Amino acid sequence: MLLERAGPEARLIAIDQDPNALAAAKQTLGDKAAQVVFIHSNFLHIERIVTELQCEPVDGILFDLGVSSPQLDAAERGFSYRHDAPLDMRMDPSSPVTAADLLATLTEEELAKILLEYGEERWARRIARFIVEERRRSPIMTTGHLVDVIKAAIPKGARSAGPHPARRTFQALRIAVNRELEVLERALVDAIKLLRPRGRIAVISFHSLEDRIVKQTFARLAAGCTCPPELPVCICGKQAELRILTRKPIVPTEREIADNPRARSAKLRVAEKVLLGKGDEY
Repeated sequence: MLLERAGPEARLIAIDQDPNALAAAKQTLGDKAAQVVFIHSNFLHIERIVTELQCEPVDGILFDLGVSSPQLDAAERGFSYRHDAPLDMRMDPSSPVTAADLLATLTEEELAKILLEYGEERWARRIARFIVEERRRSPIMTTGHLVDVIKAAIPKGARSAGPHPARRTFQALRIAVNRELEVLERALVDAIKLLRPRGRIAVISFHSLEDRIVKQTFARLAAGCTCPPELPVCICGKQAELRILTRKPIVPTEREIADNPRARSAKLRVAEKVLLGKGDEY
């Protein structure tokens, strides 16, 4: 546990947009919860939160991205295609837009773009067309109804092998509802500003779209001078902000996957701050 390694003087700021996750964390931590500040918010606001708490600069930051097992297992949250439930998918229950709202209001083109970009769904255009046709007959309000539409849209031969045919569509809708990819790069950049020199940022992602953003953001901030190589001296003045510690992502071991099959797609990337940030002093 981070708090055990950090010692009794350590202070941990826990940010999550799901109040159920914060409540569960408080219960799990027990006496250690006294060292934690629990914040119900999106990590997009990390810089403002840490600044207001007067905790900068910080020693380390961990992003644990994506949907959690409790969210998937709670049928009423609407994240899983394996349970028939209201089509919700909001990580923050107070957010105004649900997955059902998106299916009811987006155009066929907008739906296809979401399924293609966020789900990398081969049948994105066909599924979007079937959704629009179905909602003319009846609103798509439950996960079971959406699964039936997806199965009807994807040819039988394409459904006979591989993962569940609804997996990519559900991933795409969840990402869109919660704006997961929209806010990730900005949140990473803001978080890195808060680190003290030699402070570290670690990010656990669970699908290629997240991992690509993390990899590219780390690489951009780890790059130094961008002047053309023919110039004798640097004129851009750009310095590296990070040192990447994981050239390749760390992936779970076979034992870890056996203990938690949902960890099989996890990738961990870590980087270290090399420049002064907000409030830093050498």
